[in-house]
Amino acid sequence: MKNTPLAPSQLYKPCNIEQLKFDSTDELEDIDIIVGQERALEAIRFGIRINKRGYNIFAMAPSGTGKFTTIKQLVEHEALHRPVPSDWCYVNNFSQPAKPTAIRLSPGQGKVFQHDMAQLIDELSVAIPAAFDGDEYRSRAGELESESRQREITELNQLREDAENAHILLTETVTGYGFAPADENGVAMTPEQFNKLDKEQQHKIQESIFNLQERLQQLLKKFPIWRKETKRKLQALNRETAALAVNHSIDELIEKYARQQDVIDYLNDVQGDIIEHVRDFVPHSEKALPFLEMPQEGNPLKRYQVNLIVDFSNKRAAPVIYEDLPNYSNLIGHTDHQAHMGSLITDFTMIKPGALHQANGGYLIIDARKILFQPYAWESLKRTLQAGEIRIEPLERTLSLITTSPLEPQPIPLIDLKIILFGDPLLYYLLSVYDPEFPDFFKVAADFDTVANRESSTHEYARLLATIARREKLRPLSQQAVARVIEHSSRMAGDAEKLLTHLRSIKDLLTESDHWAEENGHTLIANSDVQQAIDHKIHRLDMIREKLYENIERGTVLIDTEGKVAGQINGLSVLQLGEFTFGQPSRITATTRLGSGKVVDIERETQLGGAIHSKGVLILSSFIASRYARNSPFSLSASLVFEQSYGHVEGDSASLAELCVILSSLAQVPLRQDLAITGSVNQLGHVQPIGGVNEKIEGFFDICLKKGLTGTQGVIIPAANVKYLMLRWDVVHAAQSGQFNIYAVTTMDEALELLTGMEAGAADAQGKYPPASFNGKVEAQLLQFTAISKEFRLKAEQQETPKNSEG
Repeated sequence: MKNTPLAPSQLYKPCNIEQLKFDSTDELEDIDIIVGQERALEAIRFGIRINKRGYNIFAMAPSGTGKFTTIKQLVEHEALHRPVPSDWCYVNNFSQPAKPTAIRLSPGQGKVFQHDMAQLIDELSVAIPAAFDGDEYRSRAGELESESRQREITELNQLREDAENAHILLTETVTGYGFAPADENGVAMTPEQFNKLDKEQQHKIQESIFNLQERLQQLLKKFPIWRKETKRKLQALNRETAALAVNHSIDELIEKYARQQDVIDYLNDVQGDIIEHVRDFVPHSEKALPFLEMPQEGNPLKRYQVNLIVDFSNKRAAPVIYEDLPNYSNLIGHTDHQAHMGSLITDFTMIKPGALHQANGGYLIIDARKILFQPYAWESLKRTLQAGEIRIEPLERTLSLITTSPLEPQPIPLIDLKIILFGDPLLYYLLSVYDPEFPDFFKVAADFDTVANRESSTHEYARLLATIARREKLRPLSQQAVARVIEHSSRMAGDAEKLLTHLRSIKDLLTESDHWAEENGHTLIANSDVQQAIDHKIHRLDMIREKLYENIERGTVLIDTEGKVAGQINGLSVLQLGEFTFGQPSRITATTRLGSGKVVDIERETQLGGAIHSKGVLILSSFIASRYARNSPFSLSASLVFEQSYGHVEGDSASLAELCVILSSLAQVPLRQDLAITGSVNQLGHVQPIGGVNEKIEGFFDICLKKGLTGTQGVIIPAANVKYLMLRWDVVHAAQSGQFNIYAVTTMDEALELLTGMEAGAADAQGKYPPASFNGKVEAQLLQFTAISKEFRLKAEQQETPKNSEG
């Protein structure tokens, strides 16, 4: 019978100080990448280097593991080897102002082009008014107007002369021109004088006036036509004058940007628009130009500005952008509006870029959880990736809430953009299952591990601690402090052979240790400072644990730590409350009786048991039937319950304890109450490892300590969990002094021997167990149940037989 407890050296794996070749972390170099993430780093490098569509990256890791820092470091390093992408700007589309034109420029040229256009407008604002204010223009414009006026005067004079020859006067009135007969002296006749004339003479004068009026009407109809001709000549003169002022400056820019056809086309449009709207360059008070009739806008020259939305003039590498708020407009850009006279107006100068514009040609890093929480942001990102272009449009139009849009900027193509999402593994798997488009856009998964191998990573881990301390401006760590942090890291990882790579937890521990070092007046963070930080954090969080243990100590929650009881055992569970995890003993009881082979899980029947726990209970009935009732009916009913359990029970780590307590009740063999047990069992009776082994052991130790250590108390754990042990020092010291024991078992029989003090017993060639063994007692009880069941059936048949014969 194996009942030897584990050696104290197996309960805790101290850090080998000889591996730490330094006195303080000041002697260590910084490390850029977190420890133990070779698989994830390889995946990220592959994802950022493969230049194929859809090979974007999803980095999987729980929050606080340092994945963002790692991704940013890798991407920034890779960005140094990629060219700086193009600048992008929006300019006015003179033929369709509602559809601004996007222009792509070499990196740094966007700002130059913007400056060139601003300088051009400044020059023309001076040159054009000067050209129209010149003597040559005034002289030519005066000639055209003089010719027009002289032509009208000449025609009117000729008509007046012809009228005078016919003794008729041409007069001008307020309402226009009029004719009146004249006497011999050329003076207009009065109506009395005209009436004294004979009829023939009156008729002749009236006929002459009528003819002259027709000629006047024809002449007045010609005046607007002549004036339009003059206006056209003036407009031609204006265009000619403006062209002379504009062409020189425009031609210089056209020559400068000769290799960029988009810019040339735009400059040609600018040239034509300036000539057509030359009046915008002349001040309102200017009176020299009679053709200026239209009211001027507030800033008519604004349409010649360049809206530079992407400027890489100061970049020496491809951009790396992290979008902290990846909502719809922050991703794809938006158009601002300005209130004007009770309405909202906008133009191409109010177009604002999004993160996709800023990262185009480089890398865009996004928190997957944040983008999924933003309405329509995830769909807009996928649509952009599918289309291969960034289209700025209001969300209302995307949702068909409006049918028109003030602006429809020309889409900007995506060029070698790599998107890196990071988030919990659960998000990745959910998206893979529920979003059929997800695998098309994110083909590379970078899976970050939460632990690293302790044996091979100790030195790198020490460098990591040194790096964190320097970056956070903390005190250096002493050699002993580094050793303590490494040991506690293994404890947080729940594995003596691993180190936790959760950077947030490590940084918090160092920060709090630095605080206690300051309180204690230490220049270096010492081992005692680290331990004080650990203890104080536990004290801040363990009020609930303290109250639960107090209830056990006071007898409110029943847990025995001495004696033996049949059908009763101490199981162990783990409770996690935020960042704090602790173990709690639970009393498990079982009752057995004659029945039909069913094990009743009271937790499941009351809907307090989870599916995994129910699975473990079903395995028990299979094991009992296969071991003890292979050749006979399984005439057993058993009931299991976690006593004083008022919450949900989940997991199969209590299945070993449940099997032992059922067999104890069946065989009526008492179990030791000074031992607690944890472990999962399979259908073959093999004990399987479980989680939270350190917390479970410590939980039962704390209860035993409160009730008084007897030297026989201890915990039974699966042998596979021994390599995970990183117990508290007080537990280890108790084991060293023989006051507390930890036993490791591989089979259910070994656990029963420890709990009962009896030999479990092995089956002989006929499958029978020794009668004095524990298994023999179980087998005998089951055979007795079978015999009783058979006897009941015979009696029932005998009672039924007379009735049948009477019938």
